Amino acid sequence: MNLCLYSGGDESENRALDLKVLSLVNSEEISITYIPSCSYDSEVYFCEFVNQYKSLGVKRFIHFAVDVDYSHVLEEEAFKSDIIHLSGGNTYYFLRHLREKNLLPKLKKFVKEGGMLTGLSAGSIIMTPNIETAGFPEFDKDDNEDGMTNFKSLGLVNFEFFPHYKNSNRYDIELKKHSRKIKYPLIACSDGSGIVVSGNKIEFHGKCYRFFNGRKEKIV
Repeated sequence: MNLCLYSGGDESENRALDLKVLSLVNSEEISITYIPSCSYDSEVYFCEFVNQYKSLGVKRFIHFAVDVDYSHVLEEEAFKSDIIHLSGGNTYYFLRHLREKNLLPKLKKFVKEGGMLTGLSAGSIIMTPNIETAGFPEFDKDDNEDGMTNFKSLGLVNFEFFPHYKNSNRYDIELKKHSRKIKYPLIACSDGSGIVVSGNKIEFHGKCYRFFNGRKEKIV
């Protein structure tokens, strides 16, 4: 299993993670499918994504929006890529459309068969058992406009993920509170940080913190 969970940040902040991801892909001509959380304005972010990876030698890209109608041919080509990237955005909206298009089991199969799955912010949260971390703290959460109640997601890892973490008491109060109610550790990462899973090995990059049973500890 090959995964990379990005918190956020700009191209320069994430360069080390990008290089690590590419090093884990066994292909002479790496191809990447970009799945935006929402099709609106996604071409702009896709172009930024392409430029980021073109500078590292990647030449083949597919833009695969899932909240609009698309052909089966496009879906088949998307899942032939070496890497599939789940973008940032509204986690609830993103998960709803992945579920409606029956793409969650296909993403699991892609990972099981050796594909590299990466995500940024919302995309990373969707790799975990559920998306509950998208709903807090009150001052920094996604809007659940559709009133989604089924928060179950891919469940590829045995921890929850909190992106864009700021090391402050304001965040810690909420994360410690949530960590008392869950059976998994909660890993919080600052922008420019992330988690790489390769087989049974987990690597933490940048500023990462673990919350569990109301306690906080710095990982790296």
